Amino acid sequence: MTRRERQLLEWIRENPCISQQELADKAGITRSSAAVHISNLMRKGYIAGRGYLLREAPYIAVVGGVNMDIGAVSDAPLVARDSNPGRVTTSLGGVGRNIAHNLCLLGEQTAMVTVLGQDAFAQSVQENAADIGLDLRHSATIPGGRTGTYLFIDDSDGDMALAVNDMAIYDHMTPEFLRQRLDFINHAGLVVVETNLPEASIQWLCSHCTAPVLADPVSTIKAPKLLPVLDKLTALKPNRMEAELLSGVTIRDEADVQKAAKVLLNKGVQQVYISLGSDGLYAEDQAGRHVRLPCPKVQVVNATGGGDAMAAALAACIAHGKPLAECARKAAGAGALACTAAETIHPGMSWENVDYILDNTGMSKKA
Repeated sequence: MTRRERQLLEWIRENPCISQQELADKAGITRSSAAVHISNLMRKGYIAGRGYLLREAPYIAVVGGVNMDIGAVSDAPLVARDSNPGRVTTSLGGVGRNIAHNLCLLGEQTAMVTVLGQDAFAQSVQENAADIGLDLRHSATIPGGRTGTYLFIDDSDGDMALAVNDMAIYDHMTPEFLRQRLDFINHAGLVVVETNLPEASIQWLCSHCTAPVLADPVSTIKAPKLLPVLDKLTALKPNRMEAELLSGVTIRDEADVQKAAKVLLNKGVQQVYISLGSDGLYAEDQAGRHVRLPCPKVQVVNATGGGDAMAAALAACIAHGKPLAECARKAAGAGALACTAAETIHPGMSWENVDYILDNTGMSKKA
């Protein structure tokens, strides 16, 4: 949905009997342009018939973190305790936000449940959310709080020399915070949860959530937070190391991958998708269906956003009831597509481009 279409849809929600001319006048466009936008909204299923009957599209709720990433790279080998010339960049990040951003680009109605500080970084998050159509209405601003921030310094050879993360704000995402938003969360077509939340909050959410839940472990440090709730997860997307930690199986070969998946399924997870980096993806579910996919061969520019794109594609496919093999295939394609851009979020993320990657790497549905 375009920004203009979202604007018109909000006015229609406020007044379902509003005329096309009134919509055009409010938007500062011609009546014929308004008619085109209305036609597009009908074609996409957001409104139906005369009187603009609204169809509430199923939404995906992402419960997790939003960070501002600040990176510095020195021009020459770092000199300790001194000022080093180099380049400093800022970008929006956070696993939850990155997944949500990808979902928006894939055309999914997406909302984030998170907390923001009372600072300039929060304003950047809100402006970006408005641009991409990400719903933040169920998030909260913490008075005097600092938006989650990740600061890293790389040496001239690209190796990280130092990093500091300021994630204390997520302590405000308490069970009570989630309880106040539970009705909204439970009406989602799917809930994505990631482990920047406090462990007690993850346990509370998974115990009270009636919607399907996809969990992203984020890292080996934070992954253990999911151990008490594995039996409450619809789907789990760990990478190789996270799968080892959660299953207790050291993965050396294909047999070990399958064994790790079996252990996680025996712990109660309904669907397991193990990302193996350049070695591809393995997926299996409780019904014994399984699929092993290679990694689509693309020119990798930046692999940082691959996992978040995979999670987004999985979330969308699971929410729409796609079979295991299709979920895995689309996830592999989205992850590969993400790696072809310099940005963490590929600006061209779309199902059309995902399918293009799959079709041109021998992984089309017909192949």
